[in-house]
Amino acid sequence: MQHTYQYGWIIPFIPLFIPILIGVGLLLFPKATENLRRMWSFHSVLLLSIVMLLSINLSIQQINSNSIYQYVWSWIIINDFSLEFGYLIDPLTSIMSILITTVGIMVLIYSDNYMAHDQAYLRFFAYMSFFSTSMLGLVTSSNLIQIYIFWELVGVCSYLLIGFWFTRPLAANACQKAFVTNRIGDFGLLLGILGFFWITGSFEFRDLFEIFNNLILNNEVNCLFVTLCAVLLFAGAIAKSAQFPLHVWLPDAMEGPTPISALIHAATMVAAGIFLVARLLPLFIVIPYIMNLISLVGIITVLLGATLALAQKDIKRGLAYSTMSQLGYMMLALGMGSYRSALFHLITHAYSKALLFLGSGSIIHSMETVVGYSPQKSQNMALMGGLTKHVPITKSTFLVGTLSICGIPPLACFWSKDEILTDSWLYSTTFAIIAWFTAGLTAFYMFRIYLLTFEGHLGVQFQNYIGKQKIPFYSLSLWGKGVSKRINKNVNLLKKKIYPIDESARNVTQHFITIVPFRFENEKLYSYPYESDNTMLFPLLVLGLFTLFVGSIGIPLNKEGVDLDILSKWLTPSINLLPQKWNNSMDWYEFLKDSFFSVSIASLGIFIAAFLYKSSYSSLLNLDLINSVLKIKRGPKRILWDKIINAIYNWSYNRAYIDSFYTMSLTRGIRKSAEFVHFFDRRVIDGITNGFGVITFVVGEAIKYLGGGRISSYLFFYLSYVSIFLIFLLFPF
Repeated sequence: MQHTYQYGWIIPFIPLFIPILIGVGLLLFPKATENLRRMWSFHSVLLLSIVMLLSINLSIQQINSNSIYQYVWSWIIINDFSLEFGYLIDPLTSIMSILITTVGIMVLIYSDNYMAHDQAYLRFFAYMSFFSTSMLGLVTSSNLIQIYIFWELVGVCSYLLIGFWFTRPLAANACQKAFVTNRIGDFGLLLGILGFFWITGSFEFRDLFEIFNNLILNNEVNCLFVTLCAVLLFAGAIAKSAQFPLHVWLPDAMEGPTPISALIHAATMVAAGIFLVARLLPLFIVIPYIMNLISLVGIITVLLGATLALAQKDIKRGLAYSTMSQLGYMMLALGMGSYRSALFHLITHAYSKALLFLGSGSIIHSMETVVGYSPQKSQNMALMGGLTKHVPITKSTFLVGTLSICGIPPLACFWSKDEILTDSWLYSTTFAIIAWFTAGLTAFYMFRIYLLTFEGHLGVQFQNYIGKQKIPFYSLSLWGKGVSKRINKNVNLLKKKIYPIDESARNVTQHFITIVPFRFENEKLYSYPYESDNTMLFPLLVLGLFTLFVGSIGIPLNKEGVDLDILSKWLTPSINLLPQKWNNSMDWYEFLKDSFFSVSIASLGIFIAAFLYKSSYSSLLNLDLINSVLKIKRGPKRILWDKIINAIYNWSYNRAYIDSFYTMSLTRGIRKSAEFVHFFDRRVIDGITNGFGVITFVVGEAIKYLGGGRISSYLFFYLSYVSIFLIFLLFPF
């Protein structure tokens, strides 16, 4: 067993061969590498599969032996200071490694077809493999400095992947926004690391926890300074896991390719903040104020993410806000000290949300229209609907993921979310009410996404869809591309108008009649909508199976004080490091009672969504339908009610005006400050310097005429100055 652990250091470096080989191939054999580019997807999947098997083997050994393995070696030694590098294999590491590899493999298989026609296919797989290396290095790190190095590498990979289509202004702006926002948290993380090193003199987790706990017990540290350092550490997790108030980068990050959204923003990168808090929980748990802060940030994020998802029209942005809300549940659980529930929800949510993101990519792919040779893709749910008959497999898997996120038994997220909701009652009644209310909102907005996408009638661009005829249709694009000149020359003489939609299509609510059949010579004809290829459907089916059955590992069974479920056995070494705050024993009566309430509120959210959006074309609420059901007649009450509904809708659609506030207060404020500094530097600082130069020049020009070259004149002026000086000296006035 120990012999196997000794090879744990190779886990992060196995995927690194792909970007290295692609780079060398493009440098030495560019044409051959480009021609054989589809080969690299196979090698990427193969190497990540090796890492997955190694991670599973280590996890099985951990479950059987309840052990933690750490190996370090000295890197820098200066006097009494030694900076060590190494790797740590514990339950948290093995859980994250399995999540990264299993989801990563499915995303790579999916991406082979999704990115097949992209010119930057090789660059995509190089970035993805380098990201896997960075993330695996992060979760296997044995000290804070090593974590920070890989933390920054993950940020760089995120910047490159979000801005993968950097020629699009929206994608370029999104990657910059993500990078800058995360730098705020990362700067706080660095200061926190240095602060705890100053307190304890160590970066290693084991020594750090032991020394710090002893200092706290002996009251030998300044509580205010310790709390400040802990808050700075937590700031890094806030930014990386898109917690309030540094959540603003996550929805814009959806401008990257959909496989990136599935990998980075569902299962790995955004989970890095949860991982960091879980790793440092033995440190945080002895600081009461920081635990309260973690739970407070978590519950705010839970509610904010759910409310912002209510009115989104972009399918990926809706899922992004759902991710934000679910990460808030995990942060809430960690703040309550419910370590097991947080990690359980991390596992179940990763597979469910990866399934939903890949499903959304399949939907977007099905809405694709080839205009010339340039793919146009629509993500606006107002332009979708009625896809059930045309994409049945995507629809079925998307429904499974939706039900799981809603918390419907026996799917994965039901078991983990129910634990968090139950623990919240033991922690705070206020937090529990918010968490349960948000569970209903989650069911509402998730089924809203599902119904607007698959149910009802066909979307407006497919209203006259003709059976199996292979006729391509013009698809409304969110990227601001209008109709090309080539299309205008080849359009059939049906005399139907084409309405090109620019980026303001996100605000479109009315229906468009945009069906224009056209044909191109020597081009493959498609019929839309259509089901994705098998290489895209296979990951959906596998992730669907995970979503169905992965929750079974954490059903909290307990007999005579012994945990019988796999997750509790798996986490035993880590749980033993923490005070036992919650009892995971199973009382079937209490479980069924809590489950009844959680399922009931989720079912209520589903019912309301079905009632409002079952036959709706638009992503807007039907106010007339609501008013008729509630029997609100025309008059002052009707006007007030409509204003309330519109205010809620505008709050959600405009992202709670937080982005606007940041733009007004920070972006414009910093810009105006920079302009003022530039003006002050140019007019005042440079003005003073240039003024002295001008004065010196003028005085010199004036004085040079006094020099005539005659010694008698010089003596006369000299004596005159001396006489005036003596007069003022001897006869002061």
